[in-house]
Amino acid sequence: MEETSDRAARDLFDVNVFGVLNTLRATLPTLRHQRSGHVLNIGSVGGFATAPATGLYGASKFALEGISEALHGELAPLGIRVTIVEPGGFRTDFLGGSSLRTEPASIDDYAEGAGPVREALVRYDGHQPGDPAKAARAVVDLVGAAEPPLRLQLGADAVDRVEAKLELVRRELDQWREVALSTSV
Repeated sequence: MEETSDRAARDLFDVNVFGVLNTLRATLPTLRHQRSGHVLNIGSVGGFATAPATGLYGASKFALEGISEALHGELAPLGIRVTIVEPGGFRTDFLGGSSLRTEPASIDDYAEGAGPVREALVRYDGHQPGDPAKAARAVVDLVGAAEPPLRLQLGADAVDRVEAKLELVRRELDQWREVALSTSV
């Protein structure tokens, strides 16, 4: 994170957060008027469980998670559904040169924490386990579901990361429960 320029961080949030907000402000009046619809926000498993070297991308997708959760509660009484799609790795150009933007590594102290992830992302390009056509079908099918989920993870890697994060959160909550509860009146 420290190596990322302010401009790069703002550009990322402009697309992943403010672009979504602008689109929502443009489309929600129509959905509210018709009292139906389905908002599909394309998030990322990285917005639920991020990793070293991907923190700002994860933060932008975490923001989308928060927006989607709030919208879910705000729009449900109006008959409008909200789902955040959380894909894992899919064989798209997401990690390719036309999509992935990385800041050059400039601080040696981060070589151990962020370096391996940066290297893995380069090697992972073109070898992602997810099939984009199957993901597209899953999203199309989701729209027709009688009770669509708030979150839909796509890909075994996404399911694994979410399960690992849920385990970690449960373990920490249990370990620190006494401290957490000690702050109540």
